[in-house]
Amino acid sequence: MKLGPLQGIPVRWRIALTTAGLTLLILIGFALVLGNVVGDRIRGDFDEELENAAGTLAAETRVASDPVLGRPVISTPRLDDFAMAEDAVIEVVDDSGQPLASAGRAPQLGPPTGSVRDVDGLRVATKPIADSSLDGFSVIYARPDDGVDATVGRLWLFLGAGVLGGAVLALLAGLAVADRAMRPIAALTALARDIASTRDPSRRMPIPAADDEVGELAATMDGMLEALDEARSEREQALERQREFVADASHELRTPLTSVQANLELLQAAGATGGDDQAVESALASTKRMARLVSDLLLLARADAGRQAARTELDLSATAAEALEEVTPLAAERKLEGELGEPLPLVGNPDELHRMVRNLLENAVRHTPEGSTVNLRALREGGEAVLEVSDDGPGIAPGMEKQILDRFVRGEGPADTAAGAGSGLGLAIVRAVAESHGGSVEAGSSGSGGARFTVRLPLEGTPARETEPAKI
Repeated sequence: MKLGPLQGIPVRWRIALTTAGLTLLILIGFALVLGNVVGDRIRGDFDEELENAAGTLAAETRVASDPVLGRPVISTPRLDDFAMAEDAVIEVVDDSGQPLASAGRAPQLGPPTGSVRDVDGLRVATKPIADSSLDGFSVIYARPDDGVDATVGRLWLFLGAGVLGGAVLALLAGLAVADRAMRPIAALTALARDIASTRDPSRRMPIPAADDEVGELAATMDGMLEALDEARSEREQALERQREFVADASHELRTPLTSVQANLELLQAAGATGGDDQAVESALASTKRMARLVSDLLLLARADAGRQAARTELDLSATAAEALEEVTPLAAERKLEGELGEPLPLVGNPDELHRMVRNLLENAVRHTPEGSTVNLRALREGGEAVLEVSDDGPGIAPGMEKQILDRFVRGEGPADTAAGAGSGLGLAIVRAVAESHGGSVEAGSSGSGGARFTVRLPLEGTPARETEPAKI
C-alpha cells in the first residue's frame, strides 16, 4: 500500500503543515489580487498625474501668428522650470508632430495622440492647446516611469514577504494548536503504554470533561480496560478453581493408591500361589509408578495454587548429602561424586528440597551412559546457596536449555537408560521447588560437554506468605 506524502510524519506536524499550506494558498491568491489592483492603481494615478500636468501646461500656453514673420509664436511659462522640477520632457508640437518648443533631454516623442503611451522608457501624455488663436497645436508631457516600476516592485516584495511570514506564522500557530489538541491524546497514549508494560487492566483512563472526540476515545478505552479486567478476573478465578481442584484431587488420590499399594505389598509378603505372584508384582509396580506420578502432580498443583508446605531452618548441604546417598545405589556403573563444603543454612521445606536434589541426580543417572561421572556441588556465593549437578554425558540438545525445564518434556535418546518412559515432570518439579523458595534454576553445558543444572537459593530463605497449610 502506497502511503501519502504526509503519512510518515507525526499527526501534529501533518495538521500544522496542512494549515500552513492552506494559509499559503489563500495568502498567495490575496497577494495576486491585491498586487494587481494596487499596481494598476499606482500606474493609473501616475498616468492621471501626467495628463493633469499636460492639461495645466496646455491651459497656460498660447499660440499666435506672427504678422511679420508669418509663423506661429508660442507664449508659455518657462518649460525648463517645469521639466527640471519633475525630471520631465515637454514639447509643444503641431499636428504633424514637429516640435515648436521643448524642454528636457528628450527624444522625438512623435505626433500627438489622445491616449497615454510609452516612448523609449517615458510615459507620454498629450493635451491640445485650446485657448489659442491658432488650431492644431498640442503640449506633450513625458516622464520616466522608473519610479512607478520601483514602487510596484516594492509592493510585490512586501506582499511576498507578507505571504511567507503569514505562512510561517500559520505553521507555528498550527503546531501550537495541534500540540494543545494532541496533549490529551498523548496523555492517553502514555497511560496506555504504561498499562501495557505493567499488564494491569484494573487501572482506569481519565475521561475529560469536554464531550468531544477525545472524551469519546477515553471513554471507549476505559470501557475496554474494564472489560479486559473483568475477563482477566474471571479467567484467574477459573484457573484458581482449577488449581484447587487439581491439588485437592491429587491429594485425595494418594489415599486409595496408598491403600492399594499396602494391600499388594501384604499380598506379596504373604506369598501368592500359582501365577498370581507375577500379577501382584506387575500391579505393585504400576501402583508405585502411579503413586509417584500423583505425588509429582500434587507438588506442582500446590505450587500453581500458591500453597506452601511447612518450612523450617535446614542445612542444604546436609539435605544434598542425604539425596546423594539415596541415589548412589541406583547409579549402577556410574560414578557419583559430591563436593559438599560448608553448611548452607536456609529456611525451606526439607522434603521438597530433598526431592529437588534427588530429581536432579536421577535425571543425570537416567541420561548418561555407564561409566559416566555425575558431580554434585553445594557452595556459597554471596548471599546465595548454589547447588550444581553436572555430568560428562551427551549433554542437552541445542535450543532445549529452557524447554527442558517445562512439564512433560522428555529427553529420550541412546543415553536414556531408565526402564520405561519417564513422566517428564522431574525437572519441572526442580524449577517449581526452586521458584517457590525464592530461587531459580538454569540448564546449560558442563565443562566436559555434558549437562549442567544450577540452582540458586537465597540463604536467608523466602519470606513467609499467608497461605493455608499444605495438606499432607
